[in-house]
Amino acid sequence: MSKGSFLNGDMMELVHQIPVDFGPDAPRLICWMAPIERLELSQVQLAIGDEVSKFVTTKRRDEHLSSRLLLEKALTEWGIDANLLEVRRNEYRAPSVAYLPGTWIRQELPSISIGHSNGWVFVGLIEPGWTIGIDGEPLKLSISEGVFDMMAKGEELKFLFANPNHALELWTSKEAVQKAARLGMNLNPREIKIPIGNKITNISIGNSNFQLDISSFNDFKISVAICQGDGYDAIPEDELLSQTLMAMDEDPNWSIGCKTTRSNA
Repeated sequence: MSKGSFLNGDMMELVHQIPVDFGPDAPRLICWMAPIERLELSQVQLAIGDEVSKFVTTKRRDEHLSSRLLLEKALTEWGIDANLLEVRRNEYRAPSVAYLPGTWIRQELPSISIGHSNGWVFVGLIEPGWTIGIDGEPLKLSISEGVFDMMAKGEELKFLFANPNHALELWTSKEAVQKAARLGMNLNPREIKIPIGNKITNISIGNSNFQLDISSFNDFKISVAICQGDGYDAIPEDELLSQTLMAMDEDPNWSIGCKTTRSNA
């Protein structure tokens, strides 16, 4: 789908599939963008009331709800019932999806990435065993030279000052890699070296190899980074449930009552 109106009513009518191609052997992935809309909490299953209530501005609330709704629809397209899921975050605020506590389904889930900019939200999904990062900024955005030394150093910084027209490409690329690493700003962008001028490139950081796709689409510069790794954030209840499921497999007559819970009231 390049664009469509599969969402109910007037919500987020234009959904664009971002063209990303890592070659024939690439893992399965979905990258979508959609315009931000005004939504009610009750319309978004993956939003949590306590979290949304802390947003100071309507703009931040709209960004959050729109991105979570787009994530729901991408998960549905993937073949997963989002009503059974919750969004978790690791210590670096990187998001992942997981089954609600008490849910007895243990289908492997895709890794995710979420972003928003200039009235649009972005969502990336990739098959288990990989991580993904997506970042987009308007093509018209001008990156101030005052932040160049915060995002680059050495020869890359010299190149940036001499070629400021490449700043947006570097900005989105480095953020996409940070997200795919699931470290956020704990991975210093100055340590991420981006080859200039390549649509698809490989970047090695430590023991990790990131593949990066950079494109101009729908008036945005969009970077998508992928890397082999674990994009799931486990909690102690996961291990308990796994042990319980093993016990049930060994003894078909064994049972326990449970219920799923979600707090989005």
